[in-house]
Amino acid sequence: MEKIAQKINELAEKYKDYTATNLSKLVKIKSLSMQEEEVQLELKRQMEEAGFDEVRIDGLGNVIGRIGNGKKILAIDGHMDTVDLGNLENWTFDPLGGEIKDGFVHGRGTVDQEGGPAAFITSGRILKELGFDKDLTIYFVGSVMEEDCDGLCWKYIVEEEGIKPDFAISTEPTNLNVYRGHRGRMEIRVTFKGISSHGSAPERGKNAIYMASKAALEVEKLNERLAFDAFLGKGSITISEFVSGSPSLCAVADYAHLHLDRRLTWGETKESAVAEVEAIVKDFGGKVEVLYYEEKAYTGLKYGMEKYYPTWKIAEDHEVVQKGVSSFEKLFGKKPLVDKWTFSTNGVTINGYYNIPLIGFGPGNEVLAHAPNEKVPIDDLVKASAFYAMYAYEIAE
Repeated sequence: MEKIAQKINELAEKYKDYTATNLSKLVKIKSLSMQEEEVQLELKRQMEEAGFDEVRIDGLGNVIGRIGNGKKILAIDGHMDTVDLGNLENWTFDPLGGEIKDGFVHGRGTVDQEGGPAAFITSGRILKELGFDKDLTIYFVGSVMEEDCDGLCWKYIVEEEGIKPDFAISTEPTNLNVYRGHRGRMEIRVTFKGISSHGSAPERGKNAIYMASKAALEVEKLNERLAFDAFLGKGSITISEFVSGSPSLCAVADYAHLHLDRRLTWGETKESAVAEVEAIVKDFGGKVEVLYYEEKAYTGLKYGMEKYYPTWKIAEDHEVVQKGVSSFEKLFGKKPLVDKWTFSTNGVTINGYYNIPLIGFGPGNEVLAHAPNEKVPIDDLVKASAFYAMYAYEIAE
């Protein structure tokens, strides 16, 4: 296996410019959620050029490339949609320029997270060049709509395409560390219905804003007493939107709602989180609901899921984590940091719903995700492309 590791490192370095150029081409194509068609066609072209055994686009618009035809299945996932550019004055370079300069590829999506797919295309090319013939099927997935609804793409792949891997890697940015979990999240709306009256006689009505405001102060207190996990950290809750309505600006508000962003640590569930909020708002007449996402993909297909994204973590001694550690050691001669993401990923369905063993390994630093001046080190791309190829050999053993 040492000879394989050496050869993989050599090829990853040899294809350094190829990887960077592929990423640059992807970055130049703006690809917001539900608008990924053009970038997906480019990703498909790159997979075909790299010599993948099969490449196709599924009904939701995910690009699925395959190498091998073994009984065990490894999936390597990276989402191709990005957030928008934000205030252009905060950028010191063109966010859609894809500039390759000073050892970095620059632009929106380089870190979050087209760098991962660019690296795994090179991994596929390396595996084909080495004549990879283990009893393993590898699916390389360029997924869609993650920024809008993390995990929806994998709900479609498992339930509609019938692909359920034995193991998976998320290529979200990990700073080249091996990640094994993150907190879950959910989106909750609490609605308050008051009774309007003329603003000159508020005592005749029932003000929904006051009801919602009292509840909001209790939500702030709830955040302080949420559960803590030694690995994943503390659960959290915050109000991200407060909307109200009334028949007139000269009337008592008869409607208000709070949008709650709830982050779930280990042991917290959808049911426990809803119950905590219900206990607060029942005295104020609030109605609690977990929101539902349903939108049309660029393919025209309408698809959805509840906005509950489960917490997940994999034990450090689990085979998938240990194979990640051994792959890293064989390639780079040192131990990786084994850690977790701060944000949420497609792992919420891959492991959270379907219990598929999963690790994260990706180029770039997550602090640059959704931030201006996003850029990824080319050296990270090289190491990631080596890692995914090495992991395929390791997990096939």
